[in-house]
Amino acid sequence: MSRLVNSLSNYSTGCILSRMAIESPPQIARGRRSSRASGDERERAILATAQRLLEERPLSEISVSDLAEGAGISRPTFYFYFPSRDAVLLTLVERMAAEAAEAIETRAAAALVSADPRTALRQGIEAAYTAFATRRAATLAAAELQVSNPEARAVWSRVMEGWVGQVSAIIEAERERGAAPPGPPARDLAIALVQMNERVQHGNLLGEVPSLSDAALIDTQVEIWMRSIYGDAAG
Repeated sequence: MSRLVNSLSNYSTGCILSRMAIESPPQIARGRRSSRASGDERERAILATAQRLLEERPLSEISVSDLAEGAGISRPTFYFYFPSRDAVLLTLVERMAAEAAEAIETRAAAALVSADPRTALRQGIEAAYTAFATRRAATLAAAELQVSNPEARAVWSRVMEGWVGQVSAIIEAERERGAAPPGPPARDLAIALVQMNERVQHGNLLGEVPSLSDAALIDTQVEIWMRSIYGDAAG
């Protein structure tokens, strides 16, 4: 997401890559068994069942019994892992956010080393979008859940705040070394850019009219980010 590599005298490679890693929210232990291993097969089966069922019907029509049956466990056993149906969906959201963070850091590393901000931006934005778009039904269900569930709103706020913090740090660093011109406060610009991405991508997933096509989605966002952060330097 930045041309920080050009200033290795001021920033170490490790620092650069850490700025690229979009922070995922701390995962909350929602299950009854706080000491369970993350690779628990039953937990994975519950989450996989939730994703599959959400492709078939809305969250409101999915019961705990449906999730338990699909995972091959009893209803009482389900509650050993999750306190509610909503908790399953929120765990999916947190894992998608963590996957996006890992993908962004991995894909953008090469672009950073070559000091190519446009490519880094593209790979970062595309990685974040792909992590959620490939679970379209779960993503849309989570967005809908935010209307009625305070914990869902808190989870998404942590996701957004993590992205805003990282983008703010990148903008400030680029301005300090003269690669990006002065402008509005870095945090304000970061909020606008992150919120724009979230809304535009959500409209695409919903198939709203008007909305950007798949072909134009990433290109348009990258151009907006480049012009917003680098201005005339975008060229």
